[in-house]
Amino acid sequence: MTDFLLVAWVSALIEITRIGWVCGLGRRWTPGEKLKLLFAGYNGTRNTGADVRVEEMLRQVRHVLGAEHVDFSVMTQNFERTRGYFAGTRQVHLPDVYPPFLFREVRANHGVIACEGSMFKSKFANALTTMMIGSLGIASAENKLSLGYGAEAGHMDALLERMCARYVRDSLIITRNPESQTLLSRLGIPTELGTDTAWTFEPHPPEYGRQALRAAGWDEKTPVLVLCPIHPFWWPVKASIAKYLARVTTGAFQDSQYRTVYFHESGAEVDAKYRHYISAFARATAAFRERHNVFPVLVAMERLDARACRDVAAQLPGAPVLTSDDYDMFQLVSILRQCSLMVSSRYHGIVTSMPGLVASAGVTMDERIRNLMTERGHQHLFLTVDDPQLEPKLLAVLERLHAEQDTVREGIARTVVRNLKVMARMGVFLEDAVRRQYPEFPLRSGVLRWEDYLPPLSPNLRALAERCDSAPELARAAQS
Repeated sequence: MTDFLLVAWVSALIEITRIGWVCGLGRRWTPGEKLKLLFAGYNGTRNTGADVRVEEMLRQVRHVLGAEHVDFSVMTQNFERTRGYFAGTRQVHLPDVYPPFLFREVRANHGVIACEGSMFKSKFANALTTMMIGSLGIASAENKLSLGYGAEAGHMDALLERMCARYVRDSLIITRNPESQTLLSRLGIPTELGTDTAWTFEPHPPEYGRQALRAAGWDEKTPVLVLCPIHPFWWPVKASIAKYLARVTTGAFQDSQYRTVYFHESGAEVDAKYRHYISAFARATAAFRERHNVFPVLVAMERLDARACRDVAAQLPGAPVLTSDDYDMFQLVSILRQCSLMVSSRYHGIVTSMPGLVASAGVTMDERIRNLMTERGHQHLFLTVDDPQLEPKLLAVLERLHAEQDTVREGIARTVVRNLKVMARMGVFLEDAVRRQYPEFPLRSGVLRWEDYLPPLSPNLRALAERCDSAPELARAAQS
């Protein structure tokens, strides 16, 4: 019922916006003023992946459209947790009860770029997907730029699917895999094929990561095995007024409260699945550690992952826990890239480590890691979080990862460069979308290279591109 009320509220605001626009209310961009864009996403929770994606999205869009021609705003749920992020961009507070905020903030801009990775799915929170649809729908209702950038689509509840089909049909969604493109196309939503936007991210220099690992007990010689577990079974988060009232009056549901009226899944079945997952992670790592000399490190890519990391570490004596609460995105990714091997249930744990050629495997709760491993040609290096045989299978994956790490790194290098080129193509789609919406906007002209559609690349990425760029498959991938 709470989801229904939220969808109804946001849908009503989109319809009110549309009527207002037809009646002459609202204002489009006019030549000579800066193009004001709102980046709608899930920031301010110290979710490293979400923050890295938006950081690079802002850099790319600013580079392609010209810093002198644009004025950006980005949503954050907590200013303290995004302090030092998103340079040159105004941060605006996203409240828990967000429909009035969307109605006000979207209409104050000339367009919206939705930047949440899990943009259209019910796996995590219907409220989040409703917010994404609302942001895009309000923008398109005023005939403004309405663009989903690096989006992923999965199963949506029927109510959300209908809302998406109705209000996103006038937007352009650049997906990060073909599976998402197929799903959205079936709903009549215009799509182009792109990728994630984290590929161009450059963290602190390698010495920072090495120093942090030394402080955590690393001897600088032993290969580092980084583990990024999560709690995969307490999703989706759902709004519940009844639980909130019970929490306030009796103290019930304290352990499952996410924030205000939003609560994680909970119960005996959730707890049993979680214990099985944590035990498999820890026991497989312990067995692998007996066979190979590695230094295990637990990294919480999101604040919420700290619990899972500490639960695994409790079964691995001497294994340190590093969390996004204590390290910002520039620090944490620097640490990841100094590791040799990785097993992660966090998609962006894998993505942000790949430019450092960390040999990685995944234990996935949804389609994201599976799609990435398929793209890499490493279908043998991912498992599912609810596999009854997770422990022995994970040990086998670790052994294969260790034995094949050089070959795995070659596949990773090719995938990084291929995605850089696809990300550059997203810059072309961006230009085309702006040109269609605002034909008088001063876009660049002349012959441009693929690199010109990316933010300035680090020496590491340039070297990687030069190393792999001669492969004909990369040129075909960038054009397909």
